[in-house]
Amino acid sequence: MVSQLLRVQNFSVSSDGIACGPDQSFESPFGLDHGEMFAWAGATASWPNRTDPGGSRGIDDYFTRDFSNNIGAEIMGRNKFAPYRGPWENLEWQGWWGDEPPFHTPVFVLTHHVRPSFTLSDTTFHFVDADPATALEQAREAAQGKDVRLGGGVSTIREFLDADLVDTMHIAVCPIEFGSGLRLWETPDELRDRFNLEIVPSPSGVTHHLFWRK
Repeated sequence: MVSQLLRVQNFSVSSDGIACGPDQSFESPFGLDHGEMFAWAGATASWPNRTDPGGSRGIDDYFTRDFSNNIGAEIMGRNKFAPYRGPWENLEWQGWWGDEPPFHTPVFVLTHHVRPSFTLSDTTFHFVDADPATALEQAREAAQGKDVRLGGGVSTIREFLDADLVDTMHIAVCPIEFGSGLRLWETPDELRDRFNLEIVPSPSGVTHHLFWRK
């Protein structure tokens, strides 16, 4: 196994494997009401946007706290970065996250419509038109020996899984059903041919699915 892992972390899906809806927009970044899907992380003591004391401890908090551990770069799809499709009408859009993005590393955005890199705070966004292996090679170089996080969305994760480039995954399966949308899987058993799988239930109702390459 390579020393620099490609890791999926804290990626949430519904119990029927859906991570986002088909109708993403500026008003609806996930194309569906995603509040319940991320409630497990938002309730933890380590949630970075927490403004009040308290919050849950235990396994949910562990995964929330571990999100940035040993991560040196992130790869994400165009649809995670922006709700727009096709050529950029202008370059004013700089992501959903404001002046202080939560990544704190170089971020490589996969797109067929390349635009100049820019930096917000300690995060530099690069836009690359590349196959998964090439994008991963660029991200590993930028990560300077640390691991690379594959941030999503679901189509991007599927693309890297199909290319057999993912080393570990943590998928939080939430006790809700959406019925339709973009699926990570029909069942997690689809991945057992390539990955070991351990399922850890949480008192929050989420089940944490931990995959690591065989």
